[in-house]
Amino acid sequence: MWSKVSSVFWVSAAILMVAVVFGVAAPDQFEAATSNIESVITSGFGWYYLILVTVIVAFCLFLIFSPVGSVKLGKQDDQPEYSKPTWFAMLFSAGMGIGLVFWGSAEPLSHYAVAPPMADPGTDAAIKESMRFTFFHWGIHAWSVYALVGLCLAYFNFRKGRPGLISATLSPLLGKYAHSRLAMLVDIIAVAATVIGVATTLGFGAVQINGGLAYLFGIPHNFTIQLIIILIVTALFIMSAWSGLSKGIKYLSNTNMILAIVLLALVFILGPSLLILNLFTDTIGAYVQNIIQMSLRIAPLNEGNRGWINDWTIFYWAWWISWAPFVGIFIARVSKGRTIREFMIGVLILPVIVSFIWFAVFGTTAIDIQLAGAVDLTKYATEEVLFAVFNEMPFSAILSVVAVILIGIFFITSADSATFVLAMQTSYGSLTPPNSVKVVWGFFLAAMASILIYSGGLQALQNALIIGAFPFSMIMILMMLSIYKALRQERRELELQRRKRA
Repeated sequence: MWSKVSSVFWVSAAILMVAVVFGVAAPDQFEAATSNIESVITSGFGWYYLILVTVIVAFCLFLIFSPVGSVKLGKQDDQPEYSKPTWFAMLFSAGMGIGLVFWGSAEPLSHYAVAPPMADPGTDAAIKESMRFTFFHWGIHAWSVYALVGLCLAYFNFRKGRPGLISATLSPLLGKYAHSRLAMLVDIIAVAATVIGVATTLGFGAVQINGGLAYLFGIPHNFTIQLIIILIVTALFIMSAWSGLSKGIKYLSNTNMILAIVLLALVFILGPSLLILNLFTDTIGAYVQNIIQMSLRIAPLNEGNRGWINDWTIFYWAWWISWAPFVGIFIARVSKGRTIREFMIGVLILPVIVSFIWFAVFGTTAIDIQLAGAVDLTKYATEEVLFAVFNEMPFSAILSVVAVILIGIFFITSADSATFVLAMQTSYGSLTPPNSVKVVWGFFLAAMASILIYSGGLQALQNALIIGAFPFSMIMILMMLSIYKALRQERRELELQRRKRA
């Protein structure tokens, strides 16, 4: 069984093991080291992240209108494996996650009442800014990052017959070095970025489940409880991973979608429905009108605003980049037979709309409660804000229980999918990686999430994300150049075929 494992597994596992041991043996030094590296990246390369993600957005939009948009992600006679409704449902599922539940109320509230991007806290201008920048962070920029990686993987895997590896997407650039140590380095970086990105998200999930249980049942809010949560959920998602994609993750994903829709509908009905609709409509217009300015806003002459950009925008761009291998592989697998144009429109529009609706409902509800003045939501920790919001609404216990279950299932499905992707990336791109490899990666994800929480809590999680994303961001530049080169060649070949037929 272990003969199916590539060298990428052993090297990646060794590197991550060193990080885990370091975090256990010297948590304070680990936190200090990650903080120093994170500070260097955000202060020295913030401009780089902003320009890179903006270029990726422009590239994805270009592909929609380009003649190569008609190229299929597969052979010319391949048909999509899934109907459009099913495909859209899968994209919806990919667009939902622990992040939306964790930040759904907390981010808009913070932008309004704690530290707005530019306006004064608690003002009408801050309300509008809070929703606009939340939409910005979770909008087309995030999904363009995913779309680029997903497109490259789907194109080279389904149309060119390459293995489902990140390094395989660089074959037009690597040439004879496509199977060299350089290619192995690319896959190692992708694996490390995925582990850090997913482990960070699992850390958020464990902290918020603890926050919910503390709010509901008075359970202590500390690392020991969070570690127990991680261990329990790890056992569950390893069982799910062992059962295979067709069983465990399928049933969990369907349950997740239903719970998410139910929770969204309940909060909309019980919350300030008219204000939600009005603020959603107004913010969409402001988002579209200001998207270019927000995309390149670095605030070079204002330290306060620049600190806000580092803490929020740069953090999010790093989060999307570190999650890109994981989500990219997922959306690539379900998109065989689609054209590039259809793929880009579906990936860039539907999940973005879902995210906007989610934040409009939960964010506006939190802001409305804060405006009412009966309770100060800003005094709660980030992971407790959602439950504090529910506490001010009818059927608060029911809403909180549904939210805890939802977060738990998101936790399991994210880790379950990640173990499959990591096992695939370290088993020569196999679509049926050994279960033993999935189990090993499951333990690594749990260990990394635990170490990050233990060494520095939420700040350590954010530091790790920014550090892990930096090297993979450079690979994404190469992926963009590689797919552009391949599609130019594809276009020349298609035009030559048309001339021969004529």
